[in-house]
Amino acid sequence: MASDGYALSWTLTGGNRVVVEIVAGADACADCLVPLPVMEAIMSDALEPTPYTLDRVVLPGGT
Repeated sequence: MASDGYALSWTLTGGNRVVVEIVAGADACADCLVPLPVMEAIMSDALEPTPYTLDRVVLPGGT
């Protein structure tokens, strides 16, 4: 994500649920960011082997 100008951060909500936020930098590649359903699937798959589950993903623009 960083190579395309984005920063990723995460916070824990109640229990072991994770909120992932993606923020666009000044030189972010708008065409490089996948749609929300795809990003949710990627993040859910990444968390699968951990004790955490995805709460939600927040993309630039509040989506």
